Amino acid sequence: MTVTIPGHLHSGKVRDLYAVGNDLLLMVASDRISAFDYILPTEIPDKGAVLTALTLWWFEQLADVVPNHLVTASVDDYPAELAPYADALRGRSMLCRRLSMAPVECVARGYLTGSGYNDYVATGAICGHVLPSGLVDGDRLPAPIFTPATKAEMGEHDENVTREQVADTIGAELAAELERLTLAVYARAASLAESRGVIVADTKLEFGRDAGGQIVLGDEVLTPDSSRFWPADGWVPGQPQPSYDKQYVRNWLLHESGWDRSSEPPALPDDVVGQTRAKYVEAYERLTGQRFRPARIG
Repeated sequence: MTVTIPGHLHSGKVRDLYAVGNDLLLMVASDRISAFDYILPTEIPDKGAVLTALTLWWFEQLADVVPNHLVTASVDDYPAELAPYADALRGRSMLCRRLSMAPVECVARGYLTGSGYNDYVATGAICGHVLPSGLVDGDRLPAPIFTPATKAEMGEHDENVTREQVADTIGAELAAELERLTLAVYARAASLAESRGVIVADTKLEFGRDAGGQIVLGDEVLTPDSSRFWPADGWVPGQPQPSYDKQYVRNWLLHESGWDRSSEPPALPDDVVGQTRAKYVEAYERLTGQRFRPARIG
């Protein structure tokens, strides 16, 4: 669903942003799903609510690691001008402080897969990190690594870059602090998830500075859209991993849909929609230990 309210600033692949006064943003997570840089024509019911609920839960788990931009997710506490939209916003929105965002995707990888694996096969390294030879897709890395990427425009690919390139863009001091925070967040998340039978293979974070100059965690955090979650009991390096993210949709598009990737993607069949929703809900429930209840916030 897309909420149409005053103050619209931007719509991404999943989220819609609205200005609230001079220093607040309303972030609304839709049920849209993207793959291969396309927004698919079919939505996944409750997906936006799962993303929001999981982000809020992670903010609590990470509060002593890094501050975040959340003001409140309770629509009853939103400014009065948002009251007419309360039902549409409940459970899928967050009122947040505006940040001056760092122009870099902060990625932590604990396992070798995705674009990192492709880079490794081609060069033996990821973002300047030279890795041992002989690793296969899905292998655990000797230690988690920071592998930043550029922020791409809609429909474009993020491009992996080296830490040195990030330092040249934003300064060595900020680059080093973003790397430290990214790896600290990943370490906390990976440890907690592991205790619940979930592997966090990698995750993408975004940081910005608040009005006081403090570095703050923003956007969504450790959701199936921004992370690869694998069931630990199904992890077998050297083959595709079962996952709690939208890989199910990617696999259907690549192997079953007959889609010509030079054209717009097809609609998802009902069984793929249902299975994908179930994956998102299962990720939330396994990680948090709580039953998912749509629109329970506020």
